[in-house]
Amino acid sequence: MTLTLTENATNVVKTIVEQNPGTETGGLRIDGADRGPTDFALSLVPEPLEADTVVEEGGARVFLEPTAAQVLDDKVLDAQVEQDGSVRFAIGVQEA
Repeated sequence: MTLTLTENATNVVKTIVEQNPGTETGGLRIDGADRGPTDFALSLVPEPLEADTVVEEGGARVFLEPTAAQVLDDKVLDAQVEQDGSVRFAIGVQEA
């Protein structure tokens, strides 16, 4: 298994990438290195690093740093847009 994205997360990631010039082939990178087991850093990057796992779903691209890929192997990424326009990402367990 690998990380999956909800429809909301797919749409949010695609929108974020589309709104940032120079990232047309990029995506959202999740980095878990040097962090706690539930603490991740998110960044918009123009391309994955060589060791990253690439998850593509519905046109959205998410790049997982090796530690994040291992921890998020059986998880699902969701996103919610708040009233002020900010985005809140959440990790959940995939349902069988």
